[in-house]
Amino acid sequence: MNAITLNHVNKQFGGVAAIRDLSLTVPSGTICGLVGENGAGKSTTIRLLMGALRPESRTIEVLGTDSFSPEFLHVKEDVGVVLDEAYYPEVLNAVQVGKIMAGTFHRWDAALYDGYLKRFSLPEKKAFKEFSRGMKMKLAIAVALSHKPRLLVLDEATSGLDPIVRDEVLEIFNEFTREEDHSVLISSHILSDLEKLCDYIAFLHQGRLLFCDEKDRLLEEYALFTGTAEQLAELQSDAVVGREASSFGGVRALVKRRQVPAALKLERASVEDIVLFLVKGEKNR
Repeated sequence: MNAITLNHVNKQFGGVAAIRDLSLTVPSGTICGLVGENGAGKSTTIRLLMGALRPESRTIEVLGTDSFSPEFLHVKEDVGVVLDEAYYPEVLNAVQVGKIMAGTFHRWDAALYDGYLKRFSLPEKKAFKEFSRGMKMKLAIAVALSHKPRLLVLDEATSGLDPIVRDEVLEIFNEFTREEDHSVLISSHILSDLEKLCDYIAFLHQGRLLFCDEKDRLLEEYALFTGTAEQLAELQSDAVVGREASSFGGVRALVKRRQVPAALKLERASVEDIVLFLVKGEKNR
């Protein structure tokens, strides 16, 4: 069973398309990174998944259930959500938030929640309004994990965290999917985090899905070339995905590794390289 299925989903705001014919699946037991520039449709996609927005056309299933059916209210117990902003009453402290969540989720684990508060070094008595952005995100992650979900849906969940805490949070997400029926959909602007964490990368651009593929396959398919414009011109046109002027006066390009002669030296492309060159390529069309 797929953890998430979107089939030909469209969403408009004021007659302007925000999501265009989006079809995307996240297999159960995997971590999928949702990437794209600001306004690409990542947050809109997540809100559609959770039933917070209604699409113009859709097939949207979460954990095998239509997200607009009455049954989905029960399925939400199995979904842990962290949005790009954490929203809790400003006067409450972390302990009080936990007590409210205990009355909200049937499988709330108070001991697990307390463990995350300690692991994240979150103060128990400080009011939420006094939390930094990073502390707010850590509290939201602790809440999302403490009702024992099967699916985590995360929108910029590592935003505002320092690099050490980010690494710890990524490890927690990785631990979460060691159970084969646990899955994660995570959007982030920190593409290096997604490269460490994800099994799949889905790339949204202007509301359209340009690709969704296994991360390792992407890293194997693409490479970076640095050289002269004349060398690049000798390659097949469809071998070159995108190009830019390099600092030494030549060119730097993202290429399809298998279509480049073995004699030409190539460098490893990161997920960030692939996404940035693809965005530039789309804008130049």
